[in-house]
Amino acid sequence: MSDAEGVGVSDDPDAIDPLALAEYAPGAAAVLTDAERWPTLDDAGAARLTRWRRHPDAPQWTHATGDRLSAAQVERVRHPLPTDGWLADHLAAVRRTLRHRAMPADAALADYPTTRRSDLVADLGAHVPLDADLGRMLHGTSSGSTGAALLIPDDVEEVARGFHLLRALAAQQGATVSDDGERMALANLVFQRQAFTYVSVISSFAHRAMARLNLHVSAWPDAAARRRFLADADPQILSGHPTSLAELVDAGLDGVLHPSVIFSGAMALSAPLRARLEHAFGRPVIDVYGLHETRPIAARADDGPFRVLDRRVLVEALDPRRDVAVPDGEVGEITVTAGENPLLPLVRYRTGDYGRLVRSVDGAVGIADLEGRENTRFRAGDGSLVASVDLTQHLQAHGAEGWSVVQGDDGVVHATIAGGDAAAIEAALVALLAVRVEVTAVARVIDLGEGKPRRYRSTLAG
Repeated sequence: MSDAEGVGVSDDPDAIDPLALAEYAPGAAAVLTDAERWPTLDDAGAARLTRWRRHPDAPQWTHATGDRLSAAQVERVRHPLPTDGWLADHLAAVRRTLRHRAMPADAALADYPTTRRSDLVADLGAHVPLDADLGRMLHGTSSGSTGAALLIPDDVEEVARGFHLLRALAAQQGATVSDDGERMALANLVFQRQAFTYVSVISSFAHRAMARLNLHVSAWPDAAARRRFLADADPQILSGHPTSLAELVDAGLDGVLHPSVIFSGAMALSAPLRARLEHAFGRPVIDVYGLHETRPIAARADDGPFRVLDRRVLVEALDPRRDVAVPDGEVGEITVTAGENPLLPLVRYRTGDYGRLVRSVDGAVGIADLEGRENTRFRAGDGSLVASVDLTQHLQAHGAEGWSVVQGDDGVVHATIAGGDAAAIEAALVALLAVRVEVTAVARVIDLGEGKPRRYRSTLAG
């Protein structure tokens, strides 16, 4: 549970911020005690909280949140959920929801109708098992990049287990995250004008500190304070989306940070930006694909296909118009059956993302050409349709770290790029599409827009 505390974004307590949002206002939600947030909190953990809350260079903390784990839960979340026979148990839980209670017990996965985000927005309660233990519930907001905002019922153990998933993925790349010493274990980074920020401790990791930090300068006393705080915290894990991770390098903060591993998520990570981060930090950069609704689905530590994680998740690529799978290797809508969160057991959830399912020699399932949140195609001068992934290949080949490409009603393509060779990109897109292309260069990825800017759009009819 998240509850607001701290101070606002203005140094003047009487100033009125015309852009202020009520959900970020101090005291906007009920405040728990530290004993309720961390039932197993020891003296050392309490001292860490005090240190970071009162750090002289701390950002403007807007919230306070804890994992609420009992001693028994602390032990359980250190281990992944078993996957043997999970699907049958999962479908049984799905049949205990109002949405699917009429499904017969012997129904196969393919017999279940698909679900979309709009279904959750319309009636979230219909997707929660009737016997769910709501005493384990946290809530988190998923704004989405398309569609309405959604309040997700999160399970306390599933959320806490996520940190140990990151440790396991790091270990696969030879990176160690240790609970020795006083470095922060994790910093989750955002870059936006207003954001939830807090400092916490991880009960299942010897009460080591973690924080959600907003790198936007408005969240800090000044840029020097931001640099000093990050140098002092020096988190072992840096996690964020490409916009916030790019800011670390753009602002020269890589000079004071020494992470063991870097995780990118929420939006597509370009190959040039990955290379830049790897060069700046000399550490593995792991790109994680997932949604708040489904939790992590797949990950990759290079620019190849995403590998579906070995957890309670099953991925299909479905025809956009019918609830049937497309053949492996063909583009389809990524559809996920997700069994990690007992409060929201999703079956055949259409993500709105598109990609191709591929299989490795060891039988593992991968997702190739994942374009995330859109299946945009561009109309070429000869009337043919060109997939957005073809544009991605050329944008990355000429060094773009981030971009937004829009085709207007008149067929003209407007591309805004961060990084890369603008002239070469314009020439490549003209050659690819045979239409007029206008390229605008911006200095940084953040200049493309806060949050999750859409990479591709078209307003052409059809």
